[in-house]
Amino acid sequence: MLLAARRSAINASTEAQLQVFSLVIAAPEPIRVRFRGQKLAAMLNTAAKLRVQSAWDVETTSTVVALRTLARRAHAMLKEARELQKEILAIIRGWRPDLLEEFGVGPIVAATVLCAWSHPGRIHSEAAFAMLAGVAPIPANSGQVTTRYRLNRYGDRQLNTALHTVVQSRIQYQPATRDYVARRTAEGKTSREIKRCLARYVARDLYRLLENQATTA
Repeated sequence: MLLAARRSAINASTEAQLQVFSLVIAAPEPIRVRFRGQKLAAMLNTAAKLRVQSAWDVETTSTVVALRTLARRAHAMLKEARELQKEILAIIRGWRPDLLEEFGVGPIVAATVLCAWSHPGRIHSEAAFAMLAGVAPIPANSGQVTTRYRLNRYGDRQLNTALHTVVQSRIQYQPATRDYVARRTAEGKTSREIKRCLARYVARDLYRLLENQATTA
């Protein structure tokens, strides 16, 4: 439930930020010039501090009110998301802190994985968990010999995103994973194929961790 609430807050903040960006482009020049050269984060800070001046016409005043309202909404939703993440982290630490020890697994990834896994025995094998996550390879060849696989677009997309978040983190910061990527690249594998393999390995490792720790607890 906390994940759903956080996701809603993030979506609301993202929508408000995009609206701020669009309004700045269409704003009257006296307002638009205040945002010139700024990136989105700075735009939000500038917009949140705007003040209405009595000498402005209706268009300028309305634009400023809209920009300020949207920017403050974006900030409020981000703050709400951070507070919800703290609640999620507290639950993870009390339930399965071992997940947080895995490279690239933060509180949101851990919570997403736990929600999909649920309890010991619900998912009967690591292959089933990979299929649930949409990272199990799907043959793309016709005939008796399979040499190619295609992207699996089925399964729990939130779980799929969580696994790929771990993969991306490991590619950037874990030497062993970077060595693996270099080796598979030299073998002729594409970046997409390599990430697909890594996501499958992550699914296997997390499933085994969840089931084994639950069994021995």
